[in-house]
Amino acid sequence: MSVEQIGNTIKNRRKELKITQPYLAELAEVSVNTLYKIERGQSNPSLAVLEKLADVLGLEITLQVRKIE
Repeated sequence: MSVEQIGNTIKNRRKELKITQPYLAELAEVSVNTLYKIERGQSNPSLAVLEKLADVLGLEITLQVRKIE
């Protein structure tokens, strides 16, 4: 999943839950600027930040193993 897709997933879920960016940032204990950049696909967030956001949004992070040829 690309950083753009991650950002879109977070943004869409936030909108589904009718949560503002500042409120989500507060709940997840990340800066509003960080969240803004993630949602716009302008940041490559750490796993720790993604876990915080996923927890608040009720999302699950999964690891997909793909075959390398």
